[in-house]
Amino acid sequence: MNTFKRLKEFYWPYKKYFFGSILFLLLVTAITVIYPIILQITIDYAVIDGQHHIIPYIAFGFIALMIIKGFATYSHQFLGDLFGVRAVYELRNALYKKLQYLPFRYYDNAKTGDLMSRLTADVEGFRFFLSFGFAQLFNLILLVGFSFGIMMFYSVPLALVTLASMPFLIITVYRFDKKVHPAFTQIRKSFGRLTTKVQENISGMNTVKSLSREDFEIDKFVDKNKDYKDRFIHTSNIWARYFPIMELIGQICVVVLLGYGGWLVIQGALQPGQLVAFFSLVWYIIGPLMNLGFIINTFSQSKASGERLLELLDEKEDIKDRKDALSIPRIQGHVTFKNVTHQYDEEEELALNNISFDAPPGKIIGLIGATGSGKTSITQLISRFYEPNAGQILIDGQDIKQYSLISLRQNIGVVLQESFLFSSSIRDNIAYGNPNASLEDIIEAAKRAQAHEFIMELDEGYDTILGERGMGLSGGQKQRIAIARSILINPSILILDDATSAVDMKTEGKIQAAFREVMKGRTTFIIAHRISSLKHADEIIVLDKGEITERGTHEQLINNDNGAYRRIYDIQFQDQYVVAGVSQ
Repeated sequence: MNTFKRLKEFYWPYKKYFFGSILFLLLVTAITVIYPIILQITIDYAVIDGQHHIIPYIAFGFIALMIIKGFATYSHQFLGDLFGVRAVYELRNALYKKLQYLPFRYYDNAKTGDLMSRLTADVEGFRFFLSFGFAQLFNLILLVGFSFGIMMFYSVPLALVTLASMPFLIITVYRFDKKVHPAFTQIRKSFGRLTTKVQENISGMNTVKSLSREDFEIDKFVDKNKDYKDRFIHTSNIWARYFPIMELIGQICVVVLLGYGGWLVIQGALQPGQLVAFFSLVWYIIGPLMNLGFIINTFSQSKASGERLLELLDEKEDIKDRKDALSIPRIQGHVTFKNVTHQYDEEEELALNNISFDAPPGKIIGLIGATGSGKTSITQLISRFYEPNAGQILIDGQDIKQYSLISLRQNIGVVLQESFLFSSSIRDNIAYGNPNASLEDIIEAAKRAQAHEFIMELDEGYDTILGERGMGLSGGQKQRIAIARSILINPSILILDDATSAVDMKTEGKIQAAFREVMKGRTTFIIAHRISSLKHADEIIVLDKGEITERGTHEQLINNDNGAYRRIYDIQFQDQYVVAGVSQ
């Protein structure tokens, strides 16, 4: 029960619903075990002794009990559902909140489909046991306890003889649980892999179709689906092997009851009605104990789900505010790197090695280099998406760890190479970082990003609802909306991670002209592969394998004939020359 103890904070505040449900369950169970008593009275007194006058009273009492039981059953089920739903409402909120604050390092290896499975199937599995499984467990205990008490009242010897095989049933159920719980844990993991595969396929459908890999994707899905099917069959096999054994033990109890009980009736030590009541009561014990397998089945699924939920809740938030973190509305944007070294994983090479530079407020810093050279790593460290392994990063002379994450990131505008847009209106997407912005401010930001013109060509203009991930817009249009979104928060530090890679040269020129105005007074970091995007930078830093190999202005670097920057320039210039020659 350790899993449920650790998740107690989510359901215990709603214990009044749980205990209310159990109270009505107690009433339901008490009425249930009265049925055999009514049957015994009817047979022994109304039928055998001929006391026919009590039959109307028995019938009236039975109807009254049924009405009471109906009300109690409704109350029990409603309060039980209320208990489970309220609990997982808090749990689901906590899980989603946890996802928002987990560092980038976690998402580097996390699978979207698996996370979705945890927030849906696993949460629902845990809710089902809270609403249904706990109650069934208490029902089993109450029903067995009440029934055994009445059986002892009727005949102690018959009760003890009949229930002699119960320990064997309990041992069988215990062994069943030991096998079925690991099986259900594997089912949950397999389901997570299956949903991950579906999510990846849908997200990458353009790539799949463009490369005609539909059959390959189908085969991969079939493999994942087969694994899920095989694990379910394995679990069903466990159930199929143990359930007949449990049923056999129960039938042995019935045979013993009928044999020994019938002999007691013949000897006059037991009334016929009592034997009939005994027969009903023994099934009130055997049935729940056999149903214990189903309860354990539910418990095992819920426990497996709870363990997966705890794995997520226990993930370490290694990037968070200090207790004395500074909350500053506006920073100047003076960025300094002092001997910064960063490594994403201990088994990987250094992403950055002993990086030092100074970017005064309002300066433009260009970052260029081959893929994997460390350009994006620098900008991610500025925003504290990751923590460096060594060295120090300062903003306005303060270590960035001194600032609260909110005040730091609200002063940094980031436009990534792959722009993400939400499934909402263009207006809401642009205002995402500044939801209180007026429409006039939104339009002004869009104009600066060269997005206003194409937005107004859409049927609904700024109220146009975008499809998932901005479907319906070109890559360049999505990027310009992302640029407008960044401009609108009025950041002190602006990071453009290859922000114009998806636009044509003409549009890039317009955006660069707009950026020159936007960059005034802001510290700007530009990651680009086109030298045309870096020419106006105050300093260009050339990176290779996490180290700075060159630095200087465009003119200084272009004059270094043996430098990497000059080689990049020559390649791009040659490409432009070849294209121009072909067009002629």
